[in-house]
Amino acid sequence: MKPLSRKTSFAALLLLCLLSCVTAYNYLVVLHTAARSHYHVGSALAKGLAAAGHQVTIVSPFELKKPIKNIRDVPVPSILNAMKGHIGKLLEKSQEPIVTRIIDFHHMGLAITESMLRDPIVVELMQSNQTYDAVISEVFLNEAHFGLAEHFNAPLIGLGTFGAISWNTDLVGTPSPPSYVPHAMLKLSDRMTLFQRIKNLAFVSYEYLFINYYYLPLQEAIYRKYFPNNKQDLYETRKNTALVLLNQHVSLSFPRPYSPNMIEVGGMHINRKRQPLPKDIGEFIEGAKHGVIYFSMGSNLKSKTLPLEKRQALLDTFSQLKQRVLWKFEDTELPGKPKNVFISDWFPQDDILAHENVIAFITHGGLLSTTESIYHRKPFVGIPIFGDQFLNMARAEQNGYGVTVNYVELTAPKLLAAIERLIGDPEATKKVQDMSDRYRDQPETPLERAVFWVEHVTRHKGAKYLRSASQDLGFIQYHNLDAILILYGGIIFVLYCLFLLIRRVWRLLQELFIERANDKAKPKAKLN
Repeated sequence: MKPLSRKTSFAALLLLCLLSCVTAYNYLVVLHTAARSHYHVGSALAKGLAAAGHQVTIVSPFELKKPIKNIRDVPVPSILNAMKGHIGKLLEKSQEPIVTRIIDFHHMGLAITESMLRDPIVVELMQSNQTYDAVISEVFLNEAHFGLAEHFNAPLIGLGTFGAISWNTDLVGTPSPPSYVPHAMLKLSDRMTLFQRIKNLAFVSYEYLFINYYYLPLQEAIYRKYFPNNKQDLYETRKNTALVLLNQHVSLSFPRPYSPNMIEVGGMHINRKRQPLPKDIGEFIEGAKHGVIYFSMGSNLKSKTLPLEKRQALLDTFSQLKQRVLWKFEDTELPGKPKNVFISDWFPQDDILAHENVIAFITHGGLLSTTESIYHRKPFVGIPIFGDQFLNMARAEQNGYGVTVNYVELTAPKLLAAIERLIGDPEATKKVQDMSDRYRDQPETPLERAVFWVEHVTRHKGAKYLRSASQDLGFIQYHNLDAILILYGGIIFVLYCLFLLIRRVWRLLQELFIERANDKAKPKAKLN
């Protein structure tokens, strides 16, 4: 046997060194929300970490369809029951004032937070001797779940499936000036009028008071109930979040400031490798001479639960189109279904939107759906119902590739006009294509970026060097109100004293001038 050459030996040694540097970590991923769209984002990250060689435990309401290497599945179906009543009232709640909706929304969060923590399988997991290198938790009205990080002595990584909102920006001190950062639940863009800025500021102020003085104390009570041995309280745990991965990208929204440990990974759930469509769906799309319009109201809102008058408006609209329509409808029968409509309770949405014969999308305006539509260069009509859907559609309209139809005003003539306006405007397609090009122009995929930053924070034991000093400041200090009061108050006080002094001197001078004038005006006394 010939001895290895010097070059071969060096290459082998280098390979061994590289292999020794590869470290597999163990992650706990908490995806508590009983919404498939949120699960798709979180599970994409979990699968990406598993593909990178790490061990991943997923706690969620949903069960994996098939086993995946390096992933341990911990399904908690009890969360579905806790959220079921709230999801069923989405249409009803959408007609209520937004202030009322906010209260109901957070009460839903409290219910699903405790539902997960008291589930026997989660209790068993917490009582085990398992260790994790980091806890990755979705950030969606579940602050008490953050206690799992200290419980397992691991850094906390937040996953913002909802985009940038105070729930996740507050975790790492990301500033959100209300002058140009609209609240995610308002129908505003970053270009606001004076009235809109007042409205935005009022709502942000209301939410701040509601969350800090009502909602978070209730989450703190749940936190203390299930994590009695944690040394940090809920507020300290939130402020020590190591990283937040944000399901957003500047090309899809608008420029805004971020702390260095808040990373945009919007679209990491999008599958870059196309899968063949099921035969019946593929044939339906291929046979459409005038193209296909895809219609889905997302994973939470079921089309079969729409009121009859709204459903009829949709049927009347689709029957007048020359295009074929794929309609996500959760029933095998749809009375009055036009011949150009194909219904199914499930569609491979990502692969459908990728098809060149699909020309438009009718959506509820959810962040995942709008991101996929933009990625695949398809303009869309939005029927927003709740949450960030209004903001997403405001962005789409501002950028010229989306048209909004308010659910309350949904009629066949209005929806038909919106569809014809969208597909008849070549500029809308051109603008969404330009948007897609900007979004795709990234040095790596969003999933690769997310995996890198999770590994980076893990390697550096929480990467505390990324933590902003703003997390140690109170409201008054953060907004510099005390310094403003002292500095500008002091300047105003000095100027006021100077003003009083000048006014006093002026009055004395006036009196002196008047006295001299009077003396000159007096007749001189005659000598005898």
